Amino acid sequence: MERDVYRSMRELQRNHWWFRGRRRFVSALVDSLGLPAGARILEAGAGSGGNLEMLRRHGSVSAFEMDAEAAAACAADHGIACPLGTLPGANPFEGRARFDLVVALDVLEHIDDDVASLRSLAACLAPGGRLLLTVPAYPWLYSGHDLIHHHRRRYTRRGLERVVGAAGLRVHRAGYFNALLLPAIVAVRLGARVLRREPASDARMPGPRANEWLARVFGAEAAVARRGGFPAGLSLFLVAGTA
Repeated sequence: MERDVYRSMRELQRNHWWFRGRRRFVSALVDSLGLPAGARILEAGAGSGGNLEMLRRHGSVSAFEMDAEAAAACAADHGIACPLGTLPGANPFEGRARFDLVVALDVLEHIDDDVASLRSLAACLAPGGRLLLTVPAYPWLYSGHDLIHHHRRRYTRRGLERVVGAAGLRVHRAGYFNALLLPAIVAVRLGARVLRREPASDARMPGPRANEWLARVFGAEAAVARRGGFPAGLSLFLVAGTA
């Protein structure tokens, strides 16, 4: 991502409605996995650490990140070592540690070789461990927001399942989320395309009341996390394992 995008993400990730809603949804997903007490959790591509406190409620957390500035912020803000690493070729935990849960939250879409990257993450799973992914949905929705954030692609459910299977993993559960706001956000992005606006990130803080309302709407989707999500949505999640 662009340098100023990394910095704005650090500032926004605590309070912005999208980050708050995604954390609530992901936390409900993790709750549904039945992880062992004291579960070992790895976050791949942790950024500046916005998910770490949420993940710490579920177990002992390790992380790595490709960007030096973001990794330093992760360590400074959350007191957790965050070594530098990239996927697929420089995963600092591959062959060195095994985890009950590996999460990659909106990471895979940034990487050229997604299959090899998933193989690297699978090599970090303990027996019976689970891999949890979230990615942006629908290639037809690719927009200036994706360009600014250096997204290589967006996924369909079938496409993501195919990539995960090619990496030798078994899909346990997959579905869409961020569904309730789908019509409004699609309208905004397609409108920007029609009007040929300059590429811009959607990650801007709205007013306090709007931000709180959006966070509540998105966060309410956590109630369906155990049931497999929605038939459509702006994002996809997938839970996989080696068996």
